[in-house]
This record gives sequence, structure tokens and C-alpha cells, in this order.
Amino acid sequence: MTKFSDLKLNPKVLKAIEEAGYETPTPIQAGAIPPALEGQDVLGIAQTGTGKTASFTLPLITLLARGRARARMPRSLVLCPTRELAAQVAENFDVYAKHVKLTKALLIGGVSFNEQDKLIDKGVDVLIATPGRLLDHFERGKLILSDVKIMVVDEADRMLDMGFIPDIERIFGLTPFTRQTLFFSATMASEIERITNTFLSAPARVEVARQATTGENITQGVVMFKGSRKDREASEKRRVLRAMIDAEGEKLTNAIIFCNRKMDVDIVAKSLKKYGYDAAPIHGDLDQSQRTRTLEGFRNGELKILVASDVAARGLDVPSVSHVFNFDVPSHAEDYVHRIGRTGRAGRDGAAMMICVPRDEKNLADIEALVQKQIPRIDNPVATSNDAAEPDSAEEPAPKKRSRSSSRRAAKTDAPQEPAEAAAAKPAETPRKSSRGKGSKSDSERGSGKVVGMGDHMPSFIALSFEERRAG
Repeated sequence: MTKFSDLKLNPKVLKAIEEAGYETPTPIQAGAIPPALEGQDVLGIAQTGTGKTASFTLPLITLLARGRARARMPRSLVLCPTRELAAQVAENFDVYAKHVKLTKALLIGGVSFNEQDKLIDKGVDVLIATPGRLLDHFERGKLILSDVKIMVVDEADRMLDMGFIPDIERIFGLTPFTRQTLFFSATMASEIERITNTFLSAPARVEVARQATTGENITQGVVMFKGSRKDREASEKRRVLRAMIDAEGEKLTNAIIFCNRKMDVDIVAKSLKKYGYDAAPIHGDLDQSQRTRTLEGFRNGELKILVASDVAARGLDVPSVSHVFNFDVPSHAEDYVHRIGRTGRAGRDGAAMMICVPRDEKNLADIEALVQKQIPRIDNPVATSNDAAEPDSAEEPAPKKRSRSSSRRAAKTDAPQEPAEAAAAKPAETPRKSSRGKGSKSDSERGSGKVVGMGDHMPSFIALSFEERRAG
């Protein structure tokens, strides 16, 4: 069996690995580290949770152990699709490089430019960044990429899926043609082959698992759910989710719930909190400091349930996640592999459950085609889907305001109606049309001799007859 000591890593790196408690490299590490140390381009394919981050971090530190970076000219570049993944890579670097004098900078959104500029100005050996923030610094004239010797693209398929192709191509164009390039990903879509043919030179292909496979230690299941009515489906679906969580009992120590839309992340988290569950949301629209606090709380066990968008599907390294719930079926089949890969890590058992409504059945079929097996159907824990869901006023949209005309119509409708018998007993009244103006008197008013419309304060002279006024 291969050991880390067999991989020709820097002795100081080996010491850090030993202190971190690792002895044996994972298959992707054993396959990718040797060609990386020899200066070859590497295309690494492995399912999530198999140690891809160390596969490039360890050789990177070893190769950069000698030398010194110049101001604003990093010696290596690691590109990540999300802030969370970039932060995780930075943490790994700190663990494995603590005995080596190397500097790093983390360039992600939501953090002050000034603080990042100060680090870059000092010169950094390892620059870890998201594409957008990296190009922001470059366009401001704060960064020069002509000295990059090693470039890493982590979660390459996610980079492409998130629309980073133009940015990636531009960044590659800013780095030297002679650079060493490492691509790592859990899945390899066909279009990535074109990208690798363009940017990698005769790469060593290291594939330790069939593409898009899911861990055998993860128990999977899906609830086929149909709401009683379209306007009740969302509320009833949240009820099913709560029942699924309750059914797991003590087996559920912590969980990640994935939603497709950021808006649903907030709604589901708010609903769970209302019903007494320890839950918090995380997605790309939240402030970076809030996202960091939420992730830290989940990692250290202070938070039990994390409701997330796909921003947390990649790079969230929490070894002991017991459950993953897909509140929504992922739109892209590959995302299913990444989502459920958050559980069952480091050889542990895990559980992944999903709720599928009729409109998502096509996406479910795509997932089953990708992983080449049927996901077992499990019974709906709610007795009948037609049961009325409990109202959740904290999450449902407020009722629409009625216009004046609709209010008047409602008032007429709501007014007490005369009984049909009484109406039938009344003589029919035939309204007479009048050609007179609005202010003309009715026949009854003219015949009564009574002055209409003056109230109790009518002047006395008006009440006199015409003859009396002439005589006066």
C-alpha cells in the first residue's frame, strides 16, 4: 500500500501531513501527486469527498518550497468556482504549509479590496481566487499574472457550468504558455474535453472512479410527491420535508437541505425555524461575513441543519454530515452527485433523500441515467398528500389588496339579501323615466306640498304660499 512518504513530497510537508493525522493517500492523491511533482499537466477525475484538494495542494507546496514571489506577481494560481471552496483550499494550504515559508492570498468577493491589495503588494506564492474577483484586481492594475508557474482549476466542470468559460479563457491568456496546469473535478462533461485539449498539454489522466458515480456507502431514496392543489403544493412539500426529518430520529445528527432557488432556501429555512428546527440559510446573495458565520456554526456543531443553494454543494468539507435532503430535484444531473457527496465522507455511512414532484420527473430520469441505477422509491411519511397543510403565515405571500371597485362589488355581495317570499309579496314597481335633470323632484315630492331638501333650518318666508307673499 502506498504511503505519503513514497510520493517524494517535501519532508516539511510530510511532517504537516503526519501532524494532521493522515498516513495513507487516497486513490486520487496517489495517482495525481507523482505526475504533478514531475511537472506534467494533470486531469484528475474523482467523485467528491475523495481528497482532490490535497491532490494539488501537496505537490504545489513542494514545488514552490524554494524561491520567493515578487510584488503583485504570484507564483501559482488556484481558481475556484465559489467563495466557500476557495476558503476551504486556503484552509488546506495553511494546514499543509505550516512548516514551509510560503505566503498566500485569498481573493473572493464580499471582502475589502484594500486588505487584499496589501497582501498582493507584499508578493504571494499561492493566489487562491474566484474568477470574478481575480479579474477585478487585474483590471485595477493591482495584479500581474506573467510569473504564474502552476495554475490549478478546481471543480472544472462546475466552472464551465456556471458560465465561467469566457473568464477562464481570458485568465489562461494572461498566464505564461509554459505554465503547468492541473484540472480537478468530480465529473467530466463532454464539452470539457475541448477545454482540456486547448489548455492542457499531454495531461496525465487520473480517473479513480467511473464518471458521475455515487458513493456505495450512501443510502439513497426519493419520495414521489404530488400536492393536493397547485396553490398548496409548496406548503405541503415543506410538510413532507419536516416529516422526513422527523422519521430519521436520532440517526440524523446534522443535515444539509438543498434547494434550486435562493428564494426557496430562505423560505424553507424560515419555515423550519418556525416549527422549532435548528436551521439557517446559506446562498450567494447573503453577506460574506454571514455566510462564514453560518458555515462555521455548522462545522463546529452549533447549527444542526443547513439550508443551501448549490453554492455549498462544492467544497463544503464537513466530514460528519449524516444526511442530505434534496428539497428540489437538481436541474443538472451532475449536481446530484455533488450534493449527496456532502454525506458519507471519509468512509462514513450517509443518507441522501429527495422529494420529486411531477414536473421534476424528467430531471429524476436524467439523474438515474447518469448514475446508471434507479434511486429507490420510499413511502411518503405524511399519511396522505391531500391532507390540508398547516398554514404558515410567516412564509406565504400577503393577500392582495382589493381595488375600490372590487370592494364595492364585495359589499353588494355581502349585503343582507331580502327573502324571496317577501320580495314576491311586494307589488312590482315600475320606474318612470324622466327627461329632467338630476335635481328634479319626483311626483310624490310635488304632490305632498312639502319642501324637500332644506332640513330643520328652513327660513320661514319660504314656507309662505305665493298669494301670502303677494299680499305681504
